[in-house]
Amino acid sequence: MSSPAAALRRTCLYNAQQGCGGRFVDFHGWELPVQFSSILREHQAVRTACGLFDVSHMGQVFVEGRQALEFLQHVNANDIGKIKPGKAIYSHLPNERGGVVDDVIVSCLAPGRYLVVVNGATVEKDSAWFERHAKAFDVRVDNKSEEFAMLALQGPNAARVLSQIAPNAAELPRFGALELDLYGQHSVITRTGYTGEDGFELIIPSVIAVRAWQDLLMQGQSFGILPCGLGARDTLRLEAGLLLYGQDIDDDHSTLESGYGWVVKFEKGDFIGKDVLLRQKKEGLKRKLTGLKLLERGVLRPGAPVIIDAKEAGTLASGTFSPTLQFGIGVCYLPPDIAVGRRVAVELHGRKIPAEICAVPFYKAKRA
Repeated sequence: MSSPAAALRRTCLYNAQQGCGGRFVDFHGWELPVQFSSILREHQAVRTACGLFDVSHMGQVFVEGRQALEFLQHVNANDIGKIKPGKAIYSHLPNERGGVVDDVIVSCLAPGRYLVVVNGATVEKDSAWFERHAKAFDVRVDNKSEEFAMLALQGPNAARVLSQIAPNAAELPRFGALELDLYGQHSVITRTGYTGEDGFELIIPSVIAVRAWQDLLMQGQSFGILPCGLGARDTLRLEAGLLLYGQDIDDDHSTLESGYGWVVKFEKGDFIGKDVLLRQKKEGLKRKLTGLKLLERGVLRPGAPVIIDAKEAGTLASGTFSPTLQFGIGVCYLPPDIAVGRRVAVELHGRKIPAEICAVPFYKAKRA
């Protein structure tokens, strides 16, 4: 159920985004822009030039102390020991049943000091999860989400735009992380991305967010920048096969089932949920997040039934119309033995539309 309009939270960029023509929607209790010009224009800007997103609803949890690494190894499926200062890594937080508490980006800022970026809808949940498990370690967990804003600068021209205000950060390698002073305020910039294109995240104190937003839009004019909303963010990430927590993964679906087995590093030692995930790997999966595309015109939506051999085999976790590929795409948990190329159907508005199982990601960027 949607939250009452009066109860919706707003980021510190709400007024600035109104001035850019933002159209706002309720996103997990936040009033965020779904688009500015149009989803199609914003999508194409990110694929061909540059787009700027406000993702200040996301959370920032700092982890510091003598056993910071040991703690993060315990709560993460990925091997946090692989990242040294100045590096970041994508990971999942597994629960005791093998499900996923959240998917996160962990940055190593210095020995024994890390930043974990969590999803906006799970900030309180993740913070409580960390606090619960931190009791067994010599570590401090500090949720500073209320103090920070976060901007995502995405697209092939992102580095050129960022170099106008933060030249050193524009030189970061893929999955690099840099602490720096921006407009006199201590900030962190990473180079990860959630669109399938090159991209940077500016994790900055809220007091400089409006200035950074306005400067990036101004400096990026000659590079084709557009302010972008949640609509384009969703079409971009789904084309690239990137997960949306709460739709594609959750507490009841595992990392292996989501097709992200590369995130799980069994050899690193013990971690929460390891025994369950090892059993899944040994015994085989009963379901797996699977890609499909429509063979006729149509727009896929979450919850649409997928029909195989005249029976409902599952419902779409995510679905949309791909602006890049010009056909409907989606992902659904299906039996793992269904091969690429298999013909299926998706029920839309009472009609069964022909579809085909296909590989994910649907789109891969050509990086320089």
